[in-house]
Amino acid sequence: MAKILESLTRTSSGNTGDLRTSNGESVRAQLNISGVTGTAPTLNVLIEDTLDGINFNTLAAFTQKTSPAREILNITAPFSETLRVSWQIAGAAASFTFSVDWHISTRRSN
Repeated sequence: MAKILESLTRTSSGNTGDLRTSNGESVRAQLNISGVTGTAPTLNVLIEDTLDGINFNTLAAFTQKTSPAREILNITAPFSETLRVSWQIAGAAASFTFSVDWHISTRRSN
């Protein structure tokens, strides 16, 4: 598994920026949330791809989180060679300590 997002406390929405892949056939992504603070905190984490580097498409979304948790998503092709992880944090003084890891299986060439 590759560490895509280090475990850090985040208080605002963001994304990883473009992550280049090659010959990806499937992605197994794991979200790990170890800490949550604030009033009515929510966290939405998406796996996205893009064909043009500007417009991003949601490939998969983790279930909205409000407390420490772990979840795994499995995504199968087709998806582009440019992926990213994005997240939205909401709530009063909300913070989430979380990380994302993934493993990309590649197509075997004949």
